Amino acid sequence: MSDDNKFPPENNLPAGYVPPKIWAPDTESGGAFASINKPTAGAQYDKDLPVGQHPLQLYSLGTPNGVKVTIMLEELLDAGYTEAEYDAWLIRINKGDQFGSGFVSVNPNSKIPALMDHKPTDGGAPIRLFESGSILTYLADKFGAFLPTDARARAEVMNWLFWQMGSAPFLGGGFGHFYAYAPMKIQYAIDRYAMEVKRQLDVLDKQLKDNEYIAGSEYTIADMAIWPWYGRIAAHDAYNDAGTFLSVDDYANVQRWRKQIGERKGARRGSMVNSVTGDPSTQLHERHDASDFDTKTQDKIGDAG
Repeated sequence: MSDDNKFPPENNLPAGYVPPKIWAPDTESGGAFASINKPTAGAQYDKDLPVGQHPLQLYSLGTPNGVKVTIMLEELLDAGYTEAEYDAWLIRINKGDQFGSGFVSVNPNSKIPALMDHKPTDGGAPIRLFESGSILTYLADKFGAFLPTDARARAEVMNWLFWQMGSAPFLGGGFGHFYAYAPMKIQYAIDRYAMEVKRQLDVLDKQLKDNEYIAGSEYTIADMAIWPWYGRIAAHDAYNDAGTFLSVDDYANVQRWRKQIGERKGARRGSMVNSVTGDPSTQLHERHDASDFDTKTQDKIGDAG
């Protein structure tokens, strides 16, 4: 049976659509991010990145992937690691900041977050870091915190860290895109990704039934990686309250865990850094000193941009 008989083109969306032999980008589609999505990599213009006073220089945005890293840095500071002080610079991905030559030199994939460590432990040349999971692991190893040294405990944390890295695209790029950002509502796509997101929430709920934190009894980088994604959806704070659509209140263990993490000062501060949405009092566009949380949130500086 041919594909046309099994899946008649008149049932496609749009009706009659048949994939061409060779794909070419459609500049008139793409939803909310059409203006920045391109099938090619590399710098699109020349622009150096700013560099502040601290060895750790973060270039990011307060999306779930960006928040992972700022939570880690704030938690390190709360734990007494003063050398974790950092500058956080705002990268507005909707304006294409990630395609500047300076940013691409740190992350050739043009995605936030990106980090430069100008004072690595070996005293050598600066180290560039991209991919949030890589950054979390690097910082955990650098400071010896939030990642167990015991082989079995460390492996369990890494299991869940990589689970998040592999699973979140289903929540964000899949469900979130088709539910909230796509230029049309496609039931098949929404149903497909809602099914997977609910399965993932059930995975977490079962894991948290007998564990205080994701990887056991200790708070680790696994929690920092998972909470900004799944804690946010569980709190009815993502994709136009998609939490109601997904019945997130049914996952009692996830709800307990996301509230517990949300009470941590480091998690609350980290969620504010590079944020450009929500209440102005929770937005700290750039962070260069701990005092910025008291003096430079958007409600205090009067900048709505």
